Amino acid sequence: MASTKGAVVIGMDPHKRSATIEVMAADESVLGGGRFATDAAAYRAMLAYAKQWPDRTWAIEGCQGIGKHVAIRLVHDGESVVDVPPKLSARARVFVTGQGRKTDATDAHSVALVGTRMSGLRPVVDDQQLAVLRSLVDRRRSLGEDHTRMTLSRRMIGPPSRGWPPSWLAYQAHPRHDPERACMQGWPF
Repeated sequence: MASTKGAVVIGMDPHKRSATIEVMAADESVLGGGRFATDAAAYRAMLAYAKQWPDRTWAIEGCQGIGKHVAIRLVHDGESVVDVPPKLSARARVFVTGQGRKTDATDAHSVALVGTRMSGLRPVVDDQQLAVLRSLVDRRRSLGEDHTRMTLSRRMIGPPSRGWPPSWLAYQAHPRHDPERACMQGWPF
């Protein structure tokens, strides 16, 4: 059995239906690994397997993409999780293996290496307030874009003022925007 003392990094290569992990010590020795499905029973088995290393950090490739589902589950269970960008793990895989061949085991190994060697990787958090704030910022941006679009369209309707916009660029007033003209043309409101 592997040593249970010291900090370890559990590198994970996630997929939709499975996750391959490799446990690596601070001196980059491999302590364990395995392939687990992503259903509830296999997820519990993976957590039980990882509990033999009490001081552990999960390094997951692509937490904004394919790894998000398992990263959020781990965060909800109180685990420490960091995001390893796919480009960084790909570079590590090329330098470690000498070639760029991809297998789940080499991907998990390269993710664990990056998690062990690199400091400053982004920690994964599931912050509901951050999600709400993101949606509010998106809504505010959308309102600003709508306001700009409406303001520009109002400037383009009607007669040009002081030569701008040029007559060939100005739109003809639409009855919906010019009620007097609509009454003259018989447009119903």
